[in-house]
Amino acid sequence: MNDVLAELAKVLEARKQAAPDQSYVASLHAKGLNKILEKVGEEATETLLAAKDLANQAENNKAAAKSDLVYETADLWFHTLVMLSHLGLGPEDVLKELARRFDLSGLEEKATRQKHPG
Repeated sequence: MNDVLAELAKVLEARKQAAPDQSYVASLHAKGLNKILEKVGEEATETLLAAKDLANQAENNKAAAKSDLVYETADLWFHTLVMLSHLGLGPEDVLKELARRFDLSGLEEKATRQKHPG
């Protein structure tokens, strides 16, 4: 699964150099960080709404709602990866942080965050 993230990161880095009228990713970079953050916020909201819709669906309608949630989550992840790329980071940085937390309990991790605000 990490291969997909690594490949996508490569594509996103390459697209940073493309012409903004030829690449959606390049157009986001050309518009700057605020536009990228706006897209992340928009996709986060759409993901939250899709999750809420799924939770409220009757059992016989859950398949479409699950598909919608996966679609919106993919959009959120994509735009988050664009944000990271814009700031000189990539999925490997997030994966390293998740790996660091792997052996910590949730309470230990939360206590660590108080020392590392962000």
